[in-house]
Amino acid sequence: MPELEIGTPITAVTAPPTAPEENTAPAEGSKEIEWDDLIPADYRPDKIMAKYDLENLADDDPRADELQKELQALWDQAPVRPEMDGRAVKIPGFVVPVETDAEETTGFLLVPYYGACIHVPPPPANQTIYVVTEKGKGTKPKTFDVVWVAGDMSVQRIENDIAEAGYTIYASEVKPYE
Repeated sequence: MPELEIGTPITAVTAPPTAPEENTAPAEGSKEIEWDDLIPADYRPDKIMAKYDLENLADDDPRADELQKELQALWDQAPVRPEMDGRAVKIPGFVVPVETDAEETTGFLLVPYYGACIHVPPPPANQTIYVVTEKGKGTKPKTFDVVWVAGDMSVQRIENDIAEAGYTIYASEVKPYE
């Protein structure tokens, strides 16, 4: 996994996301969700793991490479929950800045655990959220600050050199997790 470079461009499979002119979901109207809420019930990576005897699988075993390839394919294709599209949500997570300048961060990845995308493999796309804030209303979080993000969720797949995100949140509020 490459080291994080601030300003790494995001390329979208669909049109690149931009913050709406006006945020429509006030934070107080957002439903608090958990990371597991973003995973479809039938998404079962553990079924692949069950095919391998992990207790007796050495790093240099050819089956370890096979397992890694199968898991990476599953991670890259991780399905999302289409019914989350358009919902006003609030979720905590760790920040991985992507679009930033000296004044503010207007785009970042939100991930469920510390170190994701930099020192460990990134989480599956359905466990990575691309967060967009309006220009002038961004924040200045540091890498791996823990924040609450509230706003409108879009089921829009985003990819870049760091990770793939299965969801986008157009943030109406980003505040420290307390």
